[in-house]
Amino acid sequence: MQKPQFDEHLRMIEAENFEQAFLKARILGINSEDSVINDNHGPVKWEFVNIVELREVETLKDGLEIHSQVREIEEASNYINYVHNQAACMQLASRPAF
Repeated sequence: MQKPQFDEHLRMIEAENFEQAFLKARILGINSEDSVINDNHGPVKWEFVNIVELREVETLKDGLEIHSQVREIEEASNYINYVHNQAACMQLASRPAF
């Protein structure tokens, strides 16, 4: 049986205050809900749960850190390979197909 999956998103929200930012974030989450059929012909439902965190960004500047996460992994080489593979996939996806 498939383990439950949770897809977390980090988004920039332009707002005048906390309440407006929270509402806009919730609307984005609700509008992102989706139902699809997976490769095994089973239903998959992506359902918005709630807002986990809001952070104020006072000034946008190059290199500003907006997210950081420490992961504890059993096998370091597997994670390093995963990171390199993700980077390569992003680079390939950004190139036009001829």
